[in-house]
Order: sequence, then structure tokens, then C-alpha cells
Amino acid sequence: WLMLGGRGAGKTRAGADWIRAQVEGTTPLSAGICRRIALVGETLLAVREVMIEGPSGLRAIAPDELRPEFIASRGLLIWPNGAQAQVFSARRPDSLRGPQFDAAWCDELAKWQYDRDCWDMLQFGLRLGNRPRQVVTTTPRPTRLIKQLMADPNCHVTRSSTHANRAHLAPGFVEELLRRYDGTRLGRQEIEAELVEDIVGALWTHELIARHRIAIAPPLQRIVVAIDPPSMSGAKADACGICVVGRDLLDHAYVLADETVQGLRPAAWARKVVGVYRTHKADRLVAEINQGGDLVREVVLREAPELAYRAVRATRGKLVRAEPVAALYERGLVHHVGTHKELEQELCRYDGNAKKSPDRLDALVWGLTDLMLTRRRKAIRPTLRQL
Repeated sequence: WLMLGGRGAGKTRAGADWIRAQVEGTTPLSAGICRRIALVGETLLAVREVMIEGPSGLRAIAPDELRPEFIASRGLLIWPNGAQAQVFSARRPDSLRGPQFDAAWCDELAKWQYDRDCWDMLQFGLRLGNRPRQVVTTTPRPTRLIKQLMADPNCHVTRSSTHANRAHLAPGFVEELLRRYDGTRLGRQEIEAELVEDIVGALWTHELIARHRIAIAPPLQRIVVAIDPPSMSGAKADACGICVVGRDLLDHAYVLADETVQGLRPAAWARKVVGVYRTHKADRLVAEINQGGDLVREVVLREAPELAYRAVRATRGKLVRAEPVAALYERGLVHHVGTHKELEQELCRYDGNAKKSPDRLDALVWGLTDLMLTRRRKAIRPTLRQL
């Protein structure tokens, strides 16, 4: 079980509770499922201070009659029913040679100094019982081992963000984290428990988007709703990409909303588009017509004939169309207003080889192209916001 969690998400408590479930029986002295446990952390001190003695550690969460005894000189945790857990440091992979286990708990795997060597030695030792198992609790980092585990069909992966446990955290903790790190690469990793990695060849990076992110848009001169309509309907159809973008008097663009929907019939996503247009008081609807062009005109304009509508046709590949828009980001001329998680993930993963259609990206590119690139614009002077 690979448990990816944000800071304060409760992953240590979950790991400790899982171990308890393996070692405890129905009474304090009766045997549980497992008798020999490996506790592996970044260092021996981390194992003791977090996994054993910490506020969410194995001794802290156990009732008095079931509380295990820690013998520091032997690196051994012993339960009243005789089950034992040995402590190991990921800095000493060879210490795992010899001992054998029927369960293991690995904490903060993404921080281990010799992660592959230590992990391999542990696997050789998991050879007791009918069903040797292990739980990994960690904040995600894009290490090779973490990515391999996530791709392993025998590994069950779960995620838990900091938000999920906010009721048990200090007042104001989550709000302060969001104020400082919301939308940043670090925030996505440490708060949202996302595995954040930049794709080689991608036009966008999380750092590039976060660098020019703002909380509130200034007064806007023009607002466009851009859509990339699906060519078919149903659960397996591509999403209907819907993005709202605006431009201010200084010729900077602002990504206001990602309202993309999937699995809706044409009449339903048409109503969604009209609602978004009216909510944002847009000046124009831009829609790609390579696939389903007549459908857009029929279903959307039938719903709201007063909409200002411009059809666009793709004559070049997606990557080529996206490059000038990505260049606007590089120049600091595009700002995301708040965080648009799924849109930003799609931008940062797209390198031109995506098997799935990047519908959010397409809609965004059409909108920003209409606002910023379809007519000759005056030279843009640097502003204080850029500097």
C-alpha cells in the first residue's frame, strides 16, 4: 500500500494504525496476523521520534493494555502478545540482510538516501507468513522508485491532501500554507500530495505558471470564452474544453476559469457554455470547428442567439499552435488567476505526444490566440508586474 500524503494529512497515524491491525489480537495476549515487523525510516532517530514515540506513533496510539515496549539498546519494539518490530535506517541497507518479516512499514520513502538498495534488501526479507505485506507512507517526490511503485499492478496507491485532515490541525495552519504555497510546485507536492514532475519537451512547467500567478484579476478590457468541442458524446468521448480568458489595458492576459466538462450530450455542454459566457459577461465565444463545427453553431447559438461567435479552424498541429501561446507565458504576459489544477497538469504534461486529446489546453490556446495573437499589437512595455 503506497500512501501519498500532504503535510499533516495523517499518513503517520494511518501507518501506525495499519501496523496495529496486523499485530494485535482480540485480547492483549492473543496473537495477531503478523509477528515480525520491519520499521524502516530515513534514519534511526526518525523511526523512533516519528513512527514509535511521536504523537501519532505506535506507542502513542495504543491503549495502556496493548502498548508495546521500546528497547532502544536493541532497536526492538515488543507488544504484550509477543509480536516484535525491528527498527532500520535507510542509510544502512545492509542492516536488512538476514532478518525476516511478515510485514513492514516504510516511512518517507521519497527521502531515503539509498532508496533502491534499502527497498531491495527489504523485499528479500519479507518471506514469513501466508501473506507478507507492507505499507509505505510518504510525501510524494518524483523519484524513480516512487514512480515504479505507482506503476506496479501489485501496489495499491492512495492519496490524501492536507485539506483532508484540517479538522485535526492547528487553527490557521492550512490557511497559512495556502497563502504561501497555493498553486506553487512545492504546494502541489507538499499540500495536495501530487507527484509533480516536468516532462522533457513540454512547453509549460509548473514553476513557469506559478511565477506569474495572481489572486485577483485587474479590470479587464475584453473577455473570451473558448471551447474545444468533442466530436461525439458519451462516457468515452473527449471532454468539451471550456476556458475563460481576459485581457487588460496593458495587454496582459488572465486565465480566469477552466469549466471543462466530460460525458455530456451536446445540448448539455451547450447550456454549460452559455452559462459560463453569461456568468463572466464575455465579449466573444471562440470555438474550433474542425470537428463538430456545425454542431457548435446549432446547439450553442440555438440556446443563446445573442452570443458573439467566432469559428476557428486548425490548420497546424497542436504543438505548433501552442508554441506562440507558451511564449507569452515565458514573457510574463499570461497570469493564472488562482489555481486551475487540471488545466495546469495538462499544460505541463503535454509534449506533443499525448495519446489523449488535451481538450483544456486546446481551449486555452484558442482563447489566448484570439485575445493576444490574431491581430498586430502595439509593442508591450515591461510593467511593474513583470519586473
